[in-house]
Amino acid sequence: MATSMDGDVSPIDNHPAVTQEKTRDSDNSLSTKAERPPGAERIENTTSAPGSQWKEEELDKAGTHDKVEITEDDCYDELGFSFSPLKKWTVLSVIFLVQVSMNFNTSLYSNGLGGISKEFHVSAQAARCGAMIFLVLYAFGCELWAPWSEEIGRKPVLQASLLLVNIWQLPVALAPNFASIMVGRALGGLSSAGGSVTLGMIADMWESDNQQYAVAFVVFSSVGGSVLGPLIGGFVEAYLSWRWCIWIQLIFGGFVQLLHLALVPETRTTIMMDKIAKKRRKSGQNPNIWGPNELVPFKDRFSAKEILITWVRPFKMFLTEPIVLTLSLLSGFSDALIFMFIQSFSLVYKQWGFGSVALGLSFLPILVGYFIAWLSFFPVIKRNIRERKEHPDDEKAQYESRLWWLLYTAPCLPIGLIGFAWTSLGPPVHWIGSMVFAAIVGIANYSIYMATIDYMICAYGPYSASATGGNGWSRDFLAGVLTIPATPFFTNIGGKHHLENASTILFCISFVLVIAVYVIYWKGPVLRERSPFAQQLSGARAENDGRRVPEMPSESRPASRAHSFARSQQDLRIRQALGSRQNSYAAKKVNHSRTNSNVGS
Repeated sequence: MATSMDGDVSPIDNHPAVTQEKTRDSDNSLSTKAERPPGAERIENTTSAPGSQWKEEELDKAGTHDKVEITEDDCYDELGFSFSPLKKWTVLSVIFLVQVSMNFNTSLYSNGLGGISKEFHVSAQAARCGAMIFLVLYAFGCELWAPWSEEIGRKPVLQASLLLVNIWQLPVALAPNFASIMVGRALGGLSSAGGSVTLGMIADMWESDNQQYAVAFVVFSSVGGSVLGPLIGGFVEAYLSWRWCIWIQLIFGGFVQLLHLALVPETRTTIMMDKIAKKRRKSGQNPNIWGPNELVPFKDRFSAKEILITWVRPFKMFLTEPIVLTLSLLSGFSDALIFMFIQSFSLVYKQWGFGSVALGLSFLPILVGYFIAWLSFFPVIKRNIRERKEHPDDEKAQYESRLWWLLYTAPCLPIGLIGFAWTSLGPPVHWIGSMVFAAIVGIANYSIYMATIDYMICAYGPYSASATGGNGWSRDFLAGVLTIPATPFFTNIGGKHHLENASTILFCISFVLVIAVYVIYWKGPVLRERSPFAQQLSGARAENDGRRVPEMPSESRPASRAHSFARSQQDLRIRQALGSRQNSYAAKKVNHSRTNSNVGS
């Protein structure tokens, strides 16, 4: 049995790979050092047993001594973080359109309600069920697609999602009965990947310290797409059959899918590392290098148990991570209030005699509000970057400062709602007043979504797709659930001033939400302290000199491999907590080998 330099017995020498190597050595003269893979030098002064850490590190990766897992350090210049600014923003522009198309599908259907109701002899409330079921299942679709984008890649997941959504438009557009519409809408919603995947791509291309402009851009596409539907839908409703509401969705979706296929490369880091490793083996540059997913058997990656773990991951984060739960509920209730508020537009503006086209154009003020809010974040982001640089060791500057602008814009939500309520009295009050307040509501909605998403992407880095999935789920689920009661709510409350009183109730609820914003800002550090996962990511990021976990460019890599190993072990614990198949398998291999070694010694 081999002995380490300081006399301690190496606990890993009984590993089959080591035994096999020694058996092949005819003169039994090869030292343990000679058997080590390149770059696996022995590490002194670590918490592991002396002389064994290099073996543990390799076993964490592969469980053998002849395959070495490529790290982000080894190929940082070939990953999404090193894309040129032009390439990054080209990709993001296509993702902008993808996100617009997804939200466009949720809203344009509403302009076909009259035609659906008339053709299939169902009530308007029954016809709204098509919108409701799409939104509710869209919420679950976001959750189910998000973790798969982290396991098999962003591009194939988005392509599959877009293809399925486009396919399920056909049963609706060609529907011979109302049941076909419901089935098509349900499957279309469930097939939508949503913003959790598109936002996850930001974490693939930008470090957490310089991602905010990209986040702001994608968030604008998300909220803007919902308003684009009724803007275009007003013209469709006035001049075309209701089926064109669906055909237009299909045409737009097909165009976006082709654009995405042609212009957007894979950005998920682990998938890119697999391709880089294969390329290096094929070229002979390094025949022993392997990607992280290549080292995990297919049956272990995609067994029924592991598939269930993957699907459960976003819901687990939503229920167990205080940050995800709190911010998702805040954003979800905010969006649900706005959705109910928008449902009142047809009732409010008919008082002034608005037709279909004019009613569609009445959504423009909300879009203007979104645009103003987006622009307002430019100087705010610049200020935030400066603050983080000036206070690198201040966690509040690194995290809660991202919510600073929300302290000023969140009150726009109750202000806009109460203002809209009492300027929607109808003639002789001019309609322009209600539209001004609608724009103010738009400013608040964008700001809440942007600030909460930015905060979560920063806190959860490479697993932001699963984390933000909770945010998207709460927004879409609550909006969907409230689709059916929205119209009765505005028509049956308060007698003569039913519209005004209903909006006043929304104002009261939003006032409570705004108070929650301030609580989150001041108590954010406490929430993060109660989140073991966020704390581990924060600590690992500090060890990485502010970079995301676990990547760091090679030129910035610290000389001591002990630091690299510590980060590797820390990332292993983090991903195990989330049910990552790759690292659960690696840990299983390590534990098995350690058990054998201990028995042998």
